[in-house]
Amino acid sequence: MSSSIASSTVESPARKRSKSKVQERRAAYAFVAPAVLLMIGFIAVPVIMSFTLGFTNARLGSPNTPEFVAFNQFIRALTADPTFWAALRNILIFVVVVVPLQGGLGLVLAVLVNQKLRGITAFRVMFFIPVVTSMVVVAMLWRFMYQKDGLINALFGFNVDWLNNSTTALPAVIVMSVWQGVGFHMIIWLSGLQTINQDLYEASALDGASKWQQFMNVTLPGLRPTFVFVFITITIAAFSLFVQIDVMTQGGPANATTTLVYHIIQMGSARGDVGYGSALSLIFFIIVLTITLIQRVLTKEED
Repeated sequence: MSSSIASSTVESPARKRSKSKVQERRAAYAFVAPAVLLMIGFIAVPVIMSFTLGFTNARLGSPNTPEFVAFNQFIRALTADPTFWAALRNILIFVVVVVPLQGGLGLVLAVLVNQKLRGITAFRVMFFIPVVTSMVVVAMLWRFMYQKDGLINALFGFNVDWLNNSTTALPAVIVMSVWQGVGFHMIIWLSGLQTINQDLYEASALDGASKWQQFMNVTLPGLRPTFVFVFITITIAAFSLFVQIDVMTQGGPANATTTLVYHIIQMGSARGDVGYGSALSLIFFIIVLTITLIQRVLTKEED
């Protein structure tokens, strides 16, 4: 009798393990819950609202109930909004120029700072400083430099109002954006360079390969995964161009620097046309998703 009572009061190992797993599961849910709530509140809910409002005529502050208008907002963007097409043209130019230029310069800098030389860490820090500086601060600094009496004209003897000229405004923004972001991609390329087995370089040197041959046959193949990551991230960042435009040009002159994100925010927030802004957001999402998938297919490794 006493033995049966003792056995009932002592938990079995299996029951202890089960209780421990339950406690671990509860702790895991407790740690994950804040992140999940934030993602739901700031990502899932806005996305759902954007999909919903894009098919309505909703406006901020309007006393009228939003009405379902089907695809009218999308048709409006494609047929009756010249600013949309100007923004699309500008952002495509920006992407075509910035993606290869920023990625290529980042790779060149990474190769240069990947040398075992005294003081090389200082150069890495110098190139990376613009990345950790606020984009608003950088944009304001370059806006002053681009003024007619600014540093750029003083250094090179020009007399150009860079940001108020429709011919030079977008190239000026491109130069600033490349300068600000190249340090980040330099670090990414550098991390990829340091994962390549140094024995491959030694073996190729023994076979008589030059530095250029080593770069083409050892470095570039070893950087393929990094290449995919860098160019996809640059593309997404280029399409989301906003801060530089908002601080430096406000989309002018004559929509010469307007981008899709800037146009979306202007329509949705400044003008209160939430339905149309949401429709533009969906178009923007489809464009970015399509280009990213195309990039991914083109850079996919063969089996």
